[in-house]
Amino acid sequence: MADKKIPKATARRLPLYYRYLRFLYEAGKERVSSAKLSEAIKVDSATIRRDFSYFGALGKRGYGYDVEALMNFFSKTLNQDRLTNVALIGVGNLGQALLNYNFRRNNNIRISAGFDVKEELIGTIHQGVPVYDINDMVEQLKMQQIDVAILTVPSEIAQDMADKLVKGGVKGIMNFTPIRVTVPKEVRVHNVDLTNELQTLIYFINYYQDMDKDSLAAKDDDSVDNFVL
Repeated sequence: MADKKIPKATARRLPLYYRYLRFLYEAGKERVSSAKLSEAIKVDSATIRRDFSYFGALGKRGYGYDVEALMNFFSKTLNQDRLTNVALIGVGNLGQALLNYNFRRNNNIRISAGFDVKEELIGTIHQGVPVYDINDMVEQLKMQQIDVAILTVPSEIAQDMADKLVKGGVKGIMNFTPIRVTVPKEVRVHNVDLTNELQTLIYFINYYQDMDKDSLAAKDDDSVDNFVL
């Protein structure tokens, strides 16, 4: 994968493919077609075949895909055999929830260090994860060789924390704050705005419901017009 540039949209779908293939493997399935994959993960089969084509011939015409072989391929592609330690910046309500979850269904990701400013949290251990003083963050990130961080701090200090993460050598940030932080181009940021996502969902629900009502009303009008002689 490092030798071949693939579209970002394809890269985002790879974990989805891997998780479902793992589910199939654990259920004892030996092969699967792109049509069955499409039905299960709600990605059209043409897109699945195009995504897979970036990695060469992964399946056989008339047979489909070997579940175990394909699962192992994506496991290697996604570095599932290598543990990635993650830092949690901000151990508030959302941070606590993430610590409780701590990616337990994944063998290759775990939160290994938390950072906060509250004295009552510093020096404690939550769900097996030690919480350090935010002032020690840069030193600890370097010492523990942590490349990825989750940012769940108040908006007003988000940029300052992002700057410290960059200084500590972090290469990727999952940003749960509504602020779009600025980082060097070699550092990747994924923004997760729960409020924005929920508002977008509500908008689409209301918008398309109104569209459906208008469509039905138009059909009723057409029926009446067609009936009148």
